[in-house]
Amino acid sequence: MKTETAEPTTVGEMLLEEFLKPMGMSSRELADLMKITDKRIEDILMDYKKINKREGLLLAKIFQTDNDFWTRLQRAYFKWLRG
Repeated sequence: MKTETAEPTTVGEMLLEEFLKPMGMSSRELADLMKITDKRIEDILMDYKKINKREGLLLAKIFQTDNDFWTRLQRAYFKWLRG
């Protein structure tokens, strides 16, 4: 029997709910800090696009998390999707 596990948090959800909203930071401000387009950050927040290694490192620097926090979060979500 396979045990069902809860859906892991996505990068977009974590960014929005645990970082941007509490800090009062807009997606545009984050895009500017990361030197990426507003469209790119919106795609990440909506979980339309995966982050790359560079973006993961930038997020870690901006939000003072472990260097691999964001890519690990992303891997966990996509592993869960594959079942």
